[in-house]
Amino acid sequence: MHNSSQNGPVDSLLIDLRTGTDLVTDVTRDVLDFCRGRGDGLCQLFVPHATAGLALIETGSGTEPDLADAVDRLLPRQDVYRHRHGSLGHGRDHVLPAFIAPSLTLPVLGGSPALGTWQSVVVVDSNVDNRDRKLRLSFLAG
Repeated sequence: MHNSSQNGPVDSLLIDLRTGTDLVTDVTRDVLDFCRGRGDGLCQLFVPHATAGLALIETGSGTEPDLADAVDRLLPRQDVYRHRHGSLGHGRDHVLPAFIAPSLTLPVLGGSPALGTWQSVVVVDSNVDNRDRKLRLSFLAG
C-alpha cells in the first residue's frame, strides 16, 4: 500500500514493507522512484517503529552479513535485557534504533538522491515478532 499526501511544501508517501527475514531490507529503489522528477530539495525518510532504523551501506558485497555480525556482537540476542516480552532477546530489537537511527535525510539534486557510488538506503530491523513495517518518505523542495 502507498499512502500519499501533499501538505503545503512537503509531499509525503507511506510505503508498506515486509522485514525481519533478513536484518537488512534495501529500499533504494523506492527512494529513487519517490524523488524522480522532483528537482532539488531534501528527501526525509522515517520508519515509525520502535525496533527499526535506516542506514546507508554498500549492498551485495558482504556488508549485510558483516552488519548482522556486528549487531550480534554489540547487541547479542540473549535473555539479558529488561525488556523481555516477545521472542528471545527481543529487548535488543528495542535498543537497536539508538545505534541505527529511525530517520535519515538525503539531498536531492535534479530529482535524484545525491548518493555515493556504492551507497544504498536500507531499513535495519532485527525484530522477527513483527515483520510488517512502514517507511515514510517526505520531500521538501529546495
